[in-house]
Amino acid sequence: MSRSADSPNGALLRIEGLKMHFPVERGFLFRRRIGTLRAVEGVDLTIGAGETVGLVGESGSGKTTLARCVIRLCKPTAGRIHFRGQDLARLGPKELLAVRPHFQMIFQDPYASLNPRMTVSSIVSEPLVIHTQLRGRALDERVSEALALVGLDPRYKLRYPHEFSGGQRQRVGLARALILNPELILCDEPVSALDVSIQAQVINLMQELRGRLGLAYLFIAHDLSVVRHLSQRVAVMYLGRIVEESPSRRLYDNPLHPYTKALLSAVPIPDPKLQRARSRVVLGGEIPSPDVERRGCDFAARCPLVKPHCRDAVPPLELKESGHRVACFEVPAAR
Repeated sequence: MSRSADSPNGALLRIEGLKMHFPVERGFLFRRRIGTLRAVEGVDLTIGAGETVGLVGESGSGKTTLARCVIRLCKPTAGRIHFRGQDLARLGPKELLAVRPHFQMIFQDPYASLNPRMTVSSIVSEPLVIHTQLRGRALDERVSEALALVGLDPRYKLRYPHEFSGGQRQRVGLARALILNPELILCDEPVSALDVSIQAQVINLMQELRGRLGLAYLFIAHDLSVVRHLSQRVAVMYLGRIVEESPSRRLYDNPLHPYTKALLSAVPIPDPKLQRARSRVVLGGEIPSPDVERRGCDFAARCPLVKPHCRDAVPPLELKESGHRVACFEVPAAR
């Protein structure tokens, strides 16, 4: 496939109305369904070719489930996932196998995402064995190239994952994702399990590879400072819905949704004077359980701007300013 997007709206990936519900069951021998956990509830999102979109939110907001739906590790309950004109949500196993080389995933835990019984060479080459006819010396050379690309010495490819540090293991995961020359990589908090200094190395490597290879990323994180450094656009997720989406700089300079303001107020500033002058937004109330059916805005129980009508209708994700979408009745549209 070429690197230029050919989806109907020019996007590499376009998600429309995506929902992922899980049954809540009770009982040991005779299990019965007692409810539904709404992990993702009507998400719309686009990613352009070569673009990095950050996805942030608290734990349990549905970020990882969204990524697993996109890569079809989970079959969505409803919605569409357009990738280069094909709806991934409706593809069968054979069709998915054909398109999978063009999108890959990097998982959060570099200790759990690599098979401890396989050498690094076997781990990185496995996608090539599945999707191509490459074997023998040609396969070995491709593995060496992928390891060198992510800053690992190819001489160590016969070692096992336990012989590497956390940062090196995540580089192995990145090499495995890159070996098929994908166009989109979904990154599920790829640096959250690493030390801060190692985080910076991995993030800088990912930025360099994006520019060199023309990659697009969906970068999931709870650390907003990491997302700011890497992303062109940022989407904020709360209880399965996107509540704000904007170009990165605009969102950090002028957040509009009260939830986004609370998240950003919790990010420390390295300047002590500026940090002391800031006002912290402290949210009250409890996060509603995702397995309880809710009316109105999901954030209403914690929102400082809440009005009676907020509890009766779900606010749509609307354009409030140029390129800035917000799901809040109390945020006025720019004139």
